[in-house]
Amino acid sequence: MGSLVNLEALVLRNNSLMGELHSSLKNCNNLIMLDVSENMLAGPIPSWVGENMQQLIILIMRGNHFSGKIPLHLCYLKRIQLLDLSKNKLSEEIPPCLNNFTALSEKMINRVETESRVYWYNSTYYEIYNLISYSYYSFHITWMWKGMEQDFRRPELTVLSIDLSCNNLIGEIPKEITYALGLVSLNLSRNNLSGEIPSDIGNLSLLESLDLSRNQLYGRIPSSLSQMDFLQNLDLSHNSLSGRIPLGRHMDTFDASCFEGNADLCGDQLNKSCAGYQTLVKPQKAEVHGEYCVFYEALYMSLGIGFFTGFWGLLGPLLLWQPWRMTYLRFLNRLIDYLFVVVEVNFAKRQR
Repeated sequence: MGSLVNLEALVLRNNSLMGELHSSLKNCNNLIMLDVSENMLAGPIPSWVGENMQQLIILIMRGNHFSGKIPLHLCYLKRIQLLDLSKNKLSEEIPPCLNNFTALSEKMINRVETESRVYWYNSTYYEIYNLISYSYYSFHITWMWKGMEQDFRRPELTVLSIDLSCNNLIGEIPKEITYALGLVSLNLSRNNLSGEIPSDIGNLSLLESLDLSRNQLYGRIPSSLSQMDFLQNLDLSHNSLSGRIPLGRHMDTFDASCFEGNADLCGDQLNKSCAGYQTLVKPQKAEVHGEYCVFYEALYMSLGIGFFTGFWGLLGPLLLWQPWRMTYLRFLNRLIDYLFVVVEVNFAKRQR
């Protein structure tokens, strides 16, 4: 297969292929679609997939045994529109270079450019037979869409999606994901991701499906999430999120199953009042800050009173009342004489 240098679509899904991807495939640098899903392929994802296959629009490796980290070289795939690495054994962190996916950062698919790359005009046929002929391969994929497996034809003209679910990925969700303004579907569920949901997640205004369930995410649900007018499928369940579920727009259309498994979440969707969170959790920082202010105010006041009392209670009478001052000075003279004698005696003993 490595000698098929003009190959544009390689679909090997739903077989029993084992071993690693053969390195000869890196010669197929004209590939637009590579689908090796639902096999038993193992080993690391080769870096040459990103280095040599930069024409890829669709890369599907779902349902294999790929392990190791997601190679940084995948970020060379500037034209990628559908990336599916789900149901593998990938570990470590999600690369922060996701903003290199230029096609995903556009709010609209450039259909003219995409069609010009996928559907080509056969000029040789025209020269020989004086007839116009168009030749193309109609892409057909199976994709997890809004929680259900669905078939798509010509998905390169309709869907912009990233699916990294069902792996062992750790670390935070990189904020660079919020630059993929054209994303329609994002699935990072069933990993070991931690940290907070990026506050700018609302920038993904075209997102229709967001699944971050079954991770270890904590903190509040960003209020910007309520700005996603096209969001139809949302799953934040089984994390460690806390505070009030954001209000406004369509957020009240999501039921309790979207938020269950977060013990410290509250809101109408969970039939859980947020009164306690308003008085305790939300103003917590302000309360702690206020307590510290009161503490420091009392400390400074006590220092001032102590200084005033010490100065005027002891030093004041010594300075203003002569009999006390004379008595105090005599005491100091006697103390100095006594210490001088003690030092001389000890010194004489050491000389002996």
